Amino acid sequence: MPTAPFEFATATRVLFGPGRVQEVPDLVRGLGGRKVLLVTGTNPTRAEPVRAGLERLGIPSVSFRVPGEPTVELAREGTAAAVDSGCDAVVAIGGGSALDAGKAIAALAANGGDPLDYLEVIGRGQALTKPSLPFVAVPTTAGTGSEVTRNAVLGSKEAGVKASLRSPMMLPRVALVDPDLLEHAPADVLAAGGLDALSQLIEPFLSIRAQPLTDALAREGMQRSARSLRKAVLHGPGPAEREDLAIASLFGGLCLANSGLGAVHGFAAPLGGMLGAAHGALCAALLGATLELNLEALRSRAPDHPALPRFRELAVLLTGQSNARAEDGITWVKDLVHAVRIRGLRDMGLTDTAIPELVTKARAASSMKGNPLPLTDAELTALVERSM
Repeated sequence: MPTAPFEFATATRVLFGPGRVQEVPDLVRGLGGRKVLLVTGTNPTRAEPVRAGLERLGIPSVSFRVPGEPTVELAREGTAAAVDSGCDAVVAIGGGSALDAGKAIAALAANGGDPLDYLEVIGRGQALTKPSLPFVAVPTTAGTGSEVTRNAVLGSKEAGVKASLRSPMMLPRVALVDPDLLEHAPADVLAAGGLDALSQLIEPFLSIRAQPLTDALAREGMQRSARSLRKAVLHGPGPAEREDLAIASLFGGLCLANSGLGAVHGFAAPLGGMLGAAHGALCAALLGATLELNLEALRSRAPDHPALPRFRELAVLLTGQSNARAEDGITWVKDLVHAVRIRGLRDMGLTDTAIPELVTKARAASSMKGNPLPLTDAELTALVERSM
């Protein structure tokens, strides 16, 4: 079968390696930054070496803290802080929430207007017309891959859902991945982030937009995640585990940005708005049942679908067993989720009565477009029920 046309886009530069966070101030200077909005996560002290380094180069910074998953309101506040302070560059150092917030702020500060002018699904969906302010993304967790994606996910309290700002012009100018920043990550953060990253390797591999470049990255990333995630969560991340998890997360971001996702993220977006639970934990709770339902649907309704043999390859990559069956890969995922103590959706606050609303919202989510085949409402409902 001939290869379908494809596209691959990512950050202008990707820098990887232990200790490389110290290079951020020089990178900002190289981008022409004269005043920086420094976006941080819940622990701003993680960014202190970067702030001090900028100061030594004579580059002032304004700090903006992201206390939780970013919202439309927070994006407005951050954009106002950047514009009012005269910042001409943005550096985000933190987890996916800080990186998504920084990405949104850099875009909105350059383009003007309100987040709802540009948001998918709940906004007006207008296209950004100007490149973002120079943006440097430095992840301190291994999960979202936001440092190399072209979208920023924002929650809306009014709509009770999460939606994306999305544009190729939002890709960071520099993505700097320093695995040493994972050294003191809590076990629950490693677990949720690591399973988010794993889902962002698996879903693009099964996506209707799968392509050779992302396939290669997904295969490598899945093997690294499989050999290191459980050990990192249960026993702490040594240098080898930190490297594997950081690369798996980076590759997951590259894969999702170029080949799309599927039902895991189709559900995770509205669930995040409905429950306020952490995105990575939601993805983890959904992953096993999503694989199970997709496999059943493909076998019953599309036995010649090109994604079907990939389920067996997936099982081989995850289990390390050359004779693994498709079901073995799903069992491996479920066992991992249990071992790293991810709760079910019911324990995160989802009720049976909310399932129909969730299914309706998930069906409209942009991530659902990449699923190997459209799932029926009955299948989507069963998926949620198996994830409870």
